[in-house]
Amino acid sequence: MAERIAVTGSAGVGKSTLARRLAAELGVPYIGEGMREYLERTGDNLHALGHERMRLLVLRLWEERKEAEAAATGGFVADRAGYDFGAFWLYYQFAAQDADTERLLAEALAPGRYDAVYLLPWGRIPLVADGVRTPNPYTQLHLQLLLEGLLRRHAPDVVEIQAIGVEERLAEVLGRRR
Repeated sequence: MAERIAVTGSAGVGKSTLARRLAAELGVPYIGEGMREYLERTGDNLHALGHERMRLLVLRLWEERKEAEAAATGGFVADRAGYDFGAFWLYYQFAAQDADTERLLAEALAPGRYDAVYLLPWGRIPLVADGVRTPNPYTQLHLQLLLEGLLRRHAPDVVEIQAIGVEERLAEVLGRRR
């Protein structure tokens, strides 16, 4: 079965590690988060982009994400979900009564976009300063709470993973799938 799986949560909770391992275990493509790849490729400083450049970047990354998900017809594991893009849109105060907001939120929060969504909780593993994400844990908590609210409203079947170690997380996800 071509399952579309997303791993979600704020920065530094272990999404990339779990999503890569899960994709390998299931033999399906891994879809990266997008932002990290962009920042590493360009050397841009996320916090120096300014409001309008950041807004345009989130829109561009959303378009790339949709294309990557559509191309993975045999299923995928995504590092981040559409819900994350909705949370970013709200967190960075891009939401306005305009076509971009209407389109992004309608697409990102659409029911049935994923067959399974796994949420990694905030604060269970130490947040590591890596030069990409903010090392402020309360900024990440703020984003996590926005994300959890969107998930509660738009993805009622999301599964919160309780385990901390990557092997235990992988076992928990795989155990829930059987």
